[in-house]
Amino acid sequence: MPTGPGTIEAGETYPPRGRPRAPAVMRVGLLVVGWLIVAVLGLVALLRLVAWDSVEPLIVLDALNLIVYLPAWVVAVGALIARRWWLAAAAAVIVAAQLAFAVPELLAAAPVPTWARHAPVVRVFDANIDKSLHFEAGYVRAIEQARPDLISLEEFTPAALQDMAASGVLASYPYRCSAPAYGATGFLVASRLRLTGCQVQSLTGCQVPPWFWDDRCAPYMVEATLWSPGGPVALRVVHTLAPLPSYWREWSAALAAVGQSVRSSGDSRMLMVGDFNATWGNSGFAALLHDGLTDGAAARGKATGMTWPNGAVVPPFVRIDHVLTGARLAVTEIAAKPGFGSDHRYLVATVAIRT
Repeated sequence: MPTGPGTIEAGETYPPRGRPRAPAVMRVGLLVVGWLIVAVLGLVALLRLVAWDSVEPLIVLDALNLIVYLPAWVVAVGALIARRWWLAAAAAVIVAAQLAFAVPELLAAAPVPTWARHAPVVRVFDANIDKSLHFEAGYVRAIEQARPDLISLEEFTPAALQDMAASGVLASYPYRCSAPAYGATGFLVASRLRLTGCQVQSLTGCQVPPWFWDDRCAPYMVEATLWSPGGPVALRVVHTLAPLPSYWREWSAALAAVGQSVRSSGDSRMLMVGDFNATWGNSGFAALLHDGLTDGAAARGKATGMTWPNGAVVPPFVRIDHVLTGARLAVTEIAAKPGFGSDHRYLVATVAIRT
């Protein structure tokens, strides 16, 4: 009898077809990756609770609270689709932890206080110009357009001061507190309003000459009294060193000293601006809010208005530049705008002062 192509002759044997292993291996691999992500992020969340900002890597991870836990969301969704219930539950715990950490900032938005609608205001311009040897023309145009009453600049160099003076933009700002320095520790405060009692605070209390830069004696804040139409305001312009491996102890000490300044002088008439190199996820910054200061951007519903980095390659993903106010002050408007030749966006804010 003839046999067709699909017929098996008696006595012939064929090996059984092997089942494809690639999908199974892939599923196991994704499962392992998912559990690894949950384990790592779970450890980060646990350390946030028991060792908040205690070492340098945790400081950076805590500062990035709004984004560092996002992989757990992906794992949770993937585990639900794959019906891996234990993995989904573990990822959900990480998601819940992130929400617990982030919700206070995201829900801080509130209406502008009624009294602020008719109160005198101070317009503020704050920028970290990133150790620039030249004061970029873009900042000159931005200042002329914003017409602020108060200018505060961080990482301000002697060369930038020369350029800024030559541009003529300082002509309308007779009151100045200038402490330029090479490196990242220079400041400038310029005001249309009377400014008195200017002091540059450093970690060890030493006075740093303009040409000198020593991390052990790094200036972290300028203190002054701003005489506004609404009365005297305690002004603090802050710039802490970045919490990198070489500087995280100085960063912690500087934020602690800033907090001590708030507690010793009172916070009700305080205006604090600058590059804190910190977010709501960092203990030192959270302490400032606990002591009574209000984050102007969060209060106006702009908690996601990121300020670093400033550039076309990577969009800003962390908010480390802030305008904080005491109880008798309130930010009524605030915006973060692209900087010029700097890795920071700059801030323009209007601050009402209760008389």
